[in-house]
Amino acid sequence: MADTYRTIDSPSNGLFKDRGSKFISFAIPATNEQEVKEHLERIKKEFFDARHHCYAYRLGPDKKTFRAFDDGEPGNSAGKPILGQITAKDLTNILVVVVRYFGGTLLGVGGLVQAYKNASADAIANATVIEKEIQDFISITFDYPLQSKINHILKVLNIKISGSVFENNCTIEFYCRKGITEIVVNKLSELQAIQININDSEI
Repeated sequence: MADTYRTIDSPSNGLFKDRGSKFISFAIPATNEQEVKEHLERIKKEFFDARHHCYAYRLGPDKKTFRAFDDGEPGNSAGKPILGQITAKDLTNILVVVVRYFGGTLLGVGGLVQAYKNASADAIANATVIEKEIQDFISITFDYPLQSKINHILKVLNIKISGSVFENNCTIEFYCRKGITEIVVNKLSELQAIQININDSEI
């Protein structure tokens, strides 16, 4: 898995109109399904009079958590094209919602697909796309005499220490880009009398 991923840094809006129907779109950063739920509830409350609140989201650096929802529109005519725009831009940790106000004229499945695609694309285009690192949080425990050697290794590898405790048993904590974690761990393991704990972390 790559050690970076693409997302958006802040919410953005978009708009598409077709034959009287208005499609208001929102691209929103979200890191878990609870955040998705809260954003959806807020938008549904604000646009309570809209005919449909369709959406799609993709979560996690591995992009394995995703969903598309048509909210009463014909099957795959709304959520799928919204998700398609997220995928096309290779984004994750993002929710895109498109609120539709019906204009009195049926658009047909093809028209709906195009409308939801254009509306979601507009919201994403108005967002700032950023690249984030996938990092591991590493905690090492060692005897005090090893401190200088460990500090030297971390300095050479350009690792910045985020926390430390120096007693008889010392602890140093730091973040490490996932792509070089193995190199860092192998180098530290050469000291032998050291305990290394690794936890995934998204930065």
